[in-house]
Amino acid sequence: QVQLVESGGGSVQSGGSLRLSCAASQSISGAYCRGWFRQAPGKEREVVAIILGYGDLAYTESVKGRFIISQDNAKNILYLQMNSLKPDDTAMYYCAAEIPCRGADPSTFKNWGQGTQVTVSS
Repeated sequence: QVQLVESGGGSVQSGGSLRLSCAASQSISGAYCRGWFRQAPGKEREVVAIILGYGDLAYTESVKGRFIISQDNAKNILYLQMNSLKPDDTAMYYCAAEIPCRGADPSTFKNWGQGTQVTVSS
């Protein structure tokens, strides 16, 4: 089982930026699905950005052009650079990883971090 620890959340004003980090206890590159999800109060957990196996990237429509997912394979760290943040981005952000990769449905992931809170004020 992979241990995942997120960091980098916080409170920012609308238009600001944050970079989230997810440190993994082992490599989550290659055939893994690995990505970022978020859950706002009263809402279902949704995918934000994901790397599907050997390089395909996918973003939820609302963050395209603002968020960038990347990975440092040497350090086993997954990043989410979040720019032009909006109040609607307020949520608990989680990283997750799974192999074999079955896509972006949160229900297919067994390995989750504890989450890091992002709050964007207007």
